[in-house]
Amino acid sequence: MVKAVVGANWGDEGKGKITDMLAREADIVIRFQGGANAGHTIVNDYGKFALHTLPSGVFYDHVTNIIGNGVALNIPLLFKEIRELTDRNVPMPHILISDRAQIVMPYHILLDACEEARLAGRSFGSTKSGIAPFYSDKFAKIGFQVSELFDEEILKEKAERVCVLKNVMLEHLYHQEPLKPEALLETLHEYRDMIAPYVANVSAFLYEALKAGKNILLEGQLGTMKDPDHGIYPMVTSSSTLAAYGAIGAGLPPYEIKKVIAVTKAYSSAVGAGAFVSEIFGDEADELRRRGGDGGEYGATTGRPRRMGWYDCVASHYGCRLQGATDVALTVLDVLGYLDEIPVCVGYEIDGEVTKEFPVTAKLNRAKPVYEVLPGWKCEIRGIRRYEELPENCRKYVEFIEAQIGYPITMVSNGPGRDDIIYRESSL
Repeated sequence: MVKAVVGANWGDEGKGKITDMLAREADIVIRFQGGANAGHTIVNDYGKFALHTLPSGVFYDHVTNIIGNGVALNIPLLFKEIRELTDRNVPMPHILISDRAQIVMPYHILLDACEEARLAGRSFGSTKSGIAPFYSDKFAKIGFQVSELFDEEILKEKAERVCVLKNVMLEHLYHQEPLKPEALLETLHEYRDMIAPYVANVSAFLYEALKAGKNILLEGQLGTMKDPDHGIYPMVTSSSTLAAYGAIGAGLPPYEIKKVIAVTKAYSSAVGAGAFVSEIFGDEADELRRRGGDGGEYGATTGRPRRMGWYDCVASHYGCRLQGATDVALTVLDVLGYLDEIPVCVGYEIDGEVTKEFPVTAKLNRAKPVYEVLPGWKCEIRGIRRYEELPENCRKYVEFIEAQIGYPITMVSNGPGRDDIIYRESSL
């Protein structure tokens, strides 16, 4: 069976924990899109980790961890991440890298930083990880595919061609030193030597795994609101964040994806620019940020303080609908135990009219939140393992959100650890 774990919102929903938990029963875990521009925080017996490119199955000896063809592969960062695991006594994970994945080059990162600086106040809030230039090159058909590293003739020709194109921008738009084909070729040779032992025909491997009845877990990065087609364009990422893309980014038939677990926080948070209707500010936001997550709400990759907000049912219904959620995992519910009352955004007021449908960005920028306020439960809920043992107001909060978003909440996370999870039967 193939399951997908994806974000219903802006990213940072707690997907890493859910994937790490579900990987216990998986044979294969696959990262199918995105790059090292966002991270998944995981707390387990080895400690606390922030993964950026590695799939969240790397803590299990029995799991084959795959970096799919849809990933923006930053090779030096991947190996740095592996060293960080093994230096902390995590056994070397089993890793396969798709021969069809494409490579983030140093000039992608340089171009990303230069463009953000050029845009200044009109920037897209990039993490400057080279993601937009990388995907631009991929679709312009001038990217370097992993398979090409092993064909010297292709490498030499392409290195020269790419330098001609990139140097026009670097020299004349950004006033940077030009690239040299010889230096670029040397970098590509280094990358080839690093990844050679891990490269595989991933789609063929997965074809055989499906025939053998293996359990496969697809791990998405970011969330619905960052999808380039269906998100808050243009403040989005450059690869599809939807479960449907898992088939493409991994090399699987789409009909094999049987379950989609959409992950959503019990409140809202976002990193980067863009519309965020239920956002809160000042002391209220600071308090939620300080208490949130495990050690506070800060980006796992960037360390940037996350923007905070109350739970947004409009965005979450839309996010689950686009993901095709069969199950919803509600995370960090334990964080809200300090509140007397908890506002929940149930609609958007746009130009004097209230809607429950998530709009396009131009209208979203004019949207104001419509709140219902629910009573808090004012106690610690970590350690509880049965849904019926949660405080009544806590259960009512979960059930209210479920009714509003219209998708079954079957998992409730009440702590950062792998076992801090409550399974429940949905009434939907």
